[in-house]
Amino acid sequence: MSAALSEILAHRLIGIIRMKRYHHAVEIAESLARGGLTVLEYTMSGEGAIDCVAEVRATLGERVCVGAGTVLDAAAAEAAIAAGARFLVTPAVVPDVIEVGRRRNVPVICGALTPTEVLAATRAGADLVKIFPARLGGPAYIRDLLGPFPQMKFVATGGISAENARAYLDAGAVAVAVGGNLVSEQAVNEGRWAAIEANARDCVEAVK
Repeated sequence: MSAALSEILAHRLIGIIRMKRYHHAVEIAESLARGGLTVLEYTMSGEGAIDCVAEVRATLGERVCVGAGTVLDAAAAEAAIAAGARFLVTPAVVPDVIEVGRRRNVPVICGALTPTEVLAATRAGADLVKIFPARLGGPAYIRDLLGPFPQMKFVATGGISAENARAYLDAGAVAVAVGGNLVSEQAVNEGRWAAIEANARDCVEAVK
């Protein structure tokens, strides 16, 4: 098992940063880390995401475990790894991204929702399966999926907050990923680092 995967399973919490245009990358990461959240996913859907991953990795090193999210093809996977991403996340089943991850020894959290997609993700070699959007079925859906798939390691994503994170873990998810309820673009633009730190601390406390 890779060190990044071990960190994800140990912390049980991933912080998702999704912005239209990335800036203040290090300030965001430092604020989250001060709140105790050190596994961070920067989504590739925003402008400057690759540079953001590289900057955070170069500046903070092993203080945080930086990954790339919304990775949609092999080229994006290779670029993210080259920038320093220690794990990859897809929103759906993307076999070529999983293949890159396996070849480069970088864990992949593969998005899925239905039982068919869960099975496809696992057969493709995903390290973890992201149930997205988890809000559609809630914690009970995670529990239901574990009936036919008891060995699966699910990461609940989509609609997760400090208020409901524990319920997903209690239902059997190995980790949860928090996004919009953690870092907002408005908070970043206004430099409200203390608020982001507080959000991180609330989420970390919720999964203990």
